[in-house]
Amino acid sequence: MSSRIFKILGKVVDYTIPVAISVGLVIWLFHKVDFRDVLQVISDGCDFWWVVVMMVITTLSHMVRGVRWGIQLRGAGVPRMSFTAESVAIFGAYSLNLVFPRLGEVWRCVYVSRREQVSLSTVVGTDVGDRLSDLVVVLSLFVLTLILAHGPINAFVQHYAVGRDIHHIIDEPWLWLSIAAVIGAFWYVCHYWRRYKLVQSIDGSLEKIWAGFKVIFTMKGKVMYVVLTLGIWLCYYLELYVMLMAFPFTRELVNMPGSAYGLIPGLVVFVFGAFSMAVPSNGGLGPWNLAVMFALSLYGISDEEGTAFSMVMWSCQAAWLVVLGIFSAAYVFCTRPKGVSANKTQNN
Repeated sequence: MSSRIFKILGKVVDYTIPVAISVGLVIWLFHKVDFRDVLQVISDGCDFWWVVVMMVITTLSHMVRGVRWGIQLRGAGVPRMSFTAESVAIFGAYSLNLVFPRLGEVWRCVYVSRREQVSLSTVVGTDVGDRLSDLVVVLSLFVLTLILAHGPINAFVQHYAVGRDIHHIIDEPWLWLSIAAVIGAFWYVCHYWRRYKLVQSIDGSLEKIWAGFKVIFTMKGKVMYVVLTLGIWLCYYLELYVMLMAFPFTRELVNMPGSAYGLIPGLVVFVFGAFSMAVPSNGGLGPWNLAVMFALSLYGISDEEGTAFSMVMWSCQAAWLVVLGIFSAAYVFCTRPKGVSANKTQNN
């Protein structure tokens, strides 16, 4: 009974904390800026044709991600899925992430596992590998940003309290000692307490997850996987870059001397936004908006203008993801009878 209560409490915490973070940051944002001015900025200067281009690139990025994940799945022994099914898995995942963070990741793993009748843990392993690949790219982009845009980054660290705090925390040895202690404790429990059923269950699941993850290093099509990874993140970057054209104040960054036609400011804003996605929230609402607003402020863009930029881009992307999610739900519903009948035939 107590374990069930703890399980329910854990789910409540998983769902309420991201919502609370999103709501809290949005409320703080409302207090920080005058939204009448934000709406005025949008109505006076937003060119929504660039927003349409951004949404087209967003769709393309999800399609490419679906194809890339398909390479991992096949490497883990999952039968080849159609291009539409691969895309639907990503469309549905990102639309569900608007409701609750990580819910989409769970759904796409369950969807593929049930559709293809394969181990859920193996599919989860490929999902972990998918996200770790993204982490490598984000860290690489961060290093590239430090090199190409060291001026704005140094200004951030020196003149803003949050920048000084981040720099201070990174320099603290207790942070890295704590991380090492947690990893060491987890290894100790898995290694010396393996006679307990709970640990055996966790260890077995981890082995299956590792089997799904390590296919990145053994699967066929590793070169194509790398090419598609670059394609995904190029699309992500282009989504933001084309949005710079949508407003006159961000369009000026393209013509700013030393900005490489806006590529460097776009990279700074993009990386700030990418790192904010580590904060649990509903589709990035709140953390992403604040990160983008803050990054734009490094180039002299006001809070009202930065908020207008972030809110238009986020809300239009979210609305389009809802449309893609509806398409995914319709596709799953229409193809389910065929899959179910096929599975019954195989079982008989």
